Amino acid sequence: MRTLQRTSRWLFVLLATVVLAACATGPQVRTDHDPTANFSQYRTWSFYSPIAMEESGYSTWISDRIKDNVRREMDARGYRYVESSPDLQVNFQGVVQDRTDVWTMPRADTQWFYNYRRKAYVAVPVWYDDTQVSRYREGTLTVDLVDARRNRMVWTGAAIGRVVNKTPEQKMAEVDQAINAIFLQYPHRAATP
Repeated sequence: MRTLQRTSRWLFVLLATVVLAACATGPQVRTDHDPTANFSQYRTWSFYSPIAMEESGYSTWISDRIKDNVRREMDARGYRYVESSPDLQVNFQGVVQDRTDVWTMPRADTQWFYNYRRKAYVAVPVWYDDTQVSRYREGTLTVDLVDARRNRMVWTGAAIGRVVNKTPEQKMAEVDQAINAIFLQYPHRAATP
């Protein structure tokens, strides 16, 4: 009996650790690229004009933070920032949408009925589906790399995660994490002259 209790405790701790690790992994990242693009020709970059996140005509502290992170990531890959005639232009945008998850869980219960023939209560098993609904907000931060000469997107990365109320400092840390996660999926470096 003691072995069974120790084993069940150990399994519970292992399961809890796996669940917590899954929650702490950060945003889900998806990428795509143009298969006809020749990434070995790109050396310089600048920001696309106008940036999709700043279409309304003004910037925010979040868009400034994203710009700083993009500069750091592009510099780390050997790309040189230039104001005019770049090889690549970087565009980004953020979208927040309301989402709903619906799932069912099979459940079993016992119903008690009085049996007049036996003059006793009888347990009858009952199986049913329990439907759960969860509403949340999902944010998507997308970074696009555009071939400036052809004005054609050649690579895109998107970080997708749940949006919860946080302090500005926590939001900045999430922006940093999202941009880092997106660029971890970018496999190219600047062309050498």
